[in-house]
Amino acid sequence: MTITTNTFSYWERTTFIDNADVIIIGSGLVGLSAALHLKKQRPALKVLVLERGFLPTGASTKNAGFACFGTVSEQISYLNKSSEEEVLRMADYKWRGLQRLRQNLGDANIDYHQYGGYELFRDEERKKAEVSVDQIDRFNKLFQQAIGSSAIYSVADKKINDFGFKGVGRMIFNAFEGQIDTGKMMRTLLNKVYELDVMVLNNCEIQRVEEENNSINLTTSQGNFKAGKVILATNAFANQLFPGLKVIPGRGQVLVTKPIAGLKLKGTYHFNEGYYYFRNVDNRVLFGGGRNIDFEAEKTWEFGQTDLVQQHLSKYLKEMILPNQDFEIDYWWSGIMGFGDDISPIVKQVEPNIYCAVRCNGMGVAMGSLVGEEVATLVLGDK
Repeated sequence: MTITTNTFSYWERTTFIDNADVIIIGSGLVGLSAALHLKKQRPALKVLVLERGFLPTGASTKNAGFACFGTVSEQISYLNKSSEEEVLRMADYKWRGLQRLRQNLGDANIDYHQYGGYELFRDEERKKAEVSVDQIDRFNKLFQQAIGSSAIYSVADKKINDFGFKGVGRMIFNAFEGQIDTGKMMRTLLNKVYELDVMVLNNCEIQRVEEENNSINLTTSQGNFKAGKVILATNAFANQLFPGLKVIPGRGQVLVTKPIAGLKLKGTYHFNEGYYYFRNVDNRVLFGGGRNIDFEAEKTWEFGQTDLVQQHLSKYLKEMILPNQDFEIDYWWSGIMGFGDDISPIVKQVEPNIYCAVRCNGMGVAMGSLVGEEVATLVLGDK
């Protein structure tokens, strides 16, 4: 049976459906951060969040929980397509975003730990390792303006054996990288917006967004909604509604092992310019990535796994990360991230009374809080 607006009672229409000042599409980190900022600044605003999934669809509850702002090799790749000033600006943005996330939600509530992060270089990546090590001083001096310390990146080769890695020749440590529990993050954020009287409705897929008589009509799978202003916070799925937005979906496939006795890992780890990443969680290894194996296949809005990526991740896990250790993969999942040629997110008005906050380039944990605040500020400035 198809549900239409006519099935809603008077109470449902007046309490849940009609007359929202702002409707936010997407209940991920960006969308809920926008709702939080709107209500803190204007408590009387009626803010409604519509979410297509049972849980936030995309990456907010599916990512690896890295509180990071980029490895040395990633910063080098950014420099290849942006200026040094822009690379510094984005590192500063991500660092401030992480501090805002912690400030908004509290370290204990998101299980934040600053164990540090490591960039691994395999034996066959000697030249790339040398180039990255040579750039450590440059980035330490550059990012001191953002982080407040010049002791950010350092060589950590002596720890390779301590972690039990095989086939890893060099390693760079980032003292300012941390990890969080993204499930706890989203649950805490949901509780925060509930306390401010923000309504979040799930299983409500948006089909059309149209302006009519100085208001915005939203046609959804659950009926029609109306608002004064709308914020699109669907990241990778943004151009399903607005095709002109330059956001490319990128699927990240992830696995988690069953608990491993005597696990030596502690912290966050990256290799191959951040395309592979793993960490410890509850005596397990969480490992994801491999999107670069076949960019076209992973440029999708479809969740799921592929044999090719699963084989690569399993091989690295067995031969490099946990060599000579008994382990068992517990289960797999995937998340969809939003990417673009520009390393900056898109925060702007797309049509009268319609705004977007999308394209976090795989750094949603770091940028999401500020991206949400920025789009909320745009909306408030236009009210």
